[in-house]
Amino acid sequence: MAESNPETHVIAFRAAEQLLDARDPRGAIKLLDSVIEAHPESGAARLLRARAYFASAQLRRAEHEFQHIVDHEPDNAFAHFALARTFQRSGRPDQAARHFRLAAALDPKPEYLEAARFDTTGE
Repeated sequence: MAESNPETHVIAFRAAEQLLDARDPRGAIKLLDSVIEAHPESGAARLLRARAYFASAQLRRAEHEFQHIVDHEPDNAFAHFALARTFQRSGRPDQAARHFRLAAALDPKPEYLEAARFDTTGE
């Protein structure tokens, strides 16, 4: 077993970013599991793993990770937006709409505003 230390965790995190960028979310998840095991409080590692779960269509796991981030960082607009996209992809538009609105309120990026408006047109 390889030695586990902060340097190896940083290397694993950076490699996981590259794997996700290269469209290998499952490879990224494998690397991030050990990083998160050693640093469960790492929001950056959890967010990257959540994105990898989403990219590999592991929606329940993505939802769990994004929800964890939102619970611990309620002002994280991207986490709200990504959680909303996960709910949307899971066929839960009401839950998605709530988080799209929160994302847009926290950070009025055009894509967040557009998603929030799109989901509120039925009201």
